[in-house]
Amino acid sequence: MALEDAKTQVDMAFTRPDPRGLAFENAFGGATSFLRRRYTKDLAGVDLAITGVPFDQAVTHRPGTRFGPRAIREASTLQAFDAPYGWGYDPLSEMNVIDYGDVAFDYAHTPSFPGKVQAHIAGILAAGAGTVTLGGDHFVTLPILRAYAERFGPVAVIQFDAHSDTWVDDDMDRIDHGTFLYKAIKTGVVDAATSVAVGIRTDNPDTMGVTILDAPFVHQQGVAETVARIKQVVGDRPCYITFDIDCLDPAFAPGTGTPVWGGLASWQAAAILRGLAGVNLLGGDVVEVSPPYDTTGATAIAGAHVAMELVALYGWTRRR
Repeated sequence: MALEDAKTQVDMAFTRPDPRGLAFENAFGGATSFLRRRYTKDLAGVDLAITGVPFDQAVTHRPGTRFGPRAIREASTLQAFDAPYGWGYDPLSEMNVIDYGDVAFDYAHTPSFPGKVQAHIAGILAAGAGTVTLGGDHFVTLPILRAYAERFGPVAVIQFDAHSDTWVDDDMDRIDHGTFLYKAIKTGVVDAATSVAVGIRTDNPDTMGVTILDAPFVHQQGVAETVARIKQVVGDRPCYITFDIDCLDPAFAPGTGTPVWGGLASWQAAAILRGLAGVNLLGGDVVEVSPPYDTTGATAIAGAHVAMELVALYGWTRRR
């Protein structure tokens, strides 16, 4: 395929002749699956499924992350033409990557939501595929991690965030975006000793044993030292990356529910993610993109790039 194919190619999310490879339909038209991947519920032969969780139940300040998956998919159309710059390989040609669509749930029956998400992810994992999930507020990561732990045992987590999300909450039925990691550790889903939180810049008296590389650490010690510390802590343990978009400074990602100044620049986040090549990655997510608070679309663009890096990192693990 080549750029001139845009004259005849459209709606590659449905008309794609081959599940692998790049796409060259006009970025401004067509069905906006993530990276123009094929929309399908058929998981036969799939390596990686992109899926959305359009959910926000109670955020600290500004709601709207339920629109994040849609906005990230639209922003990703700008990236569908080329392999990700600097990786040296094209994960979209090496792997069968699909857009599995969104999880279905009853918006009027919130208590059933966690189980729906866990079952949704578990079904993908049972078919032998990994997941990159587009959120959604940060609570969505908890049922995702439960599905991963059910299949692989306790996992290490690499968390990019402004907040540690380990505030005490021993009511396991509460659905709260700020306590997902506390509950994951308390219930044995996540191995805190091999987990790292990057970009933190809010106080929390109990980080549950997770190694904290806060935003000042990244700014002062640099990308190379940050990557080295993450890899030292995580080692070769199977891991999951969750990227809360408020890890980025509001100058780079204003469209989030809980913006905190002093965060990572987009170039720092990009370099750290790229530096993580070689970790034993099982899957990942990008959450808390809230498009109503960013008319420029910059936050969704950042989210789409993070998701693309997760795809590339997952493919790199498969190449080991």
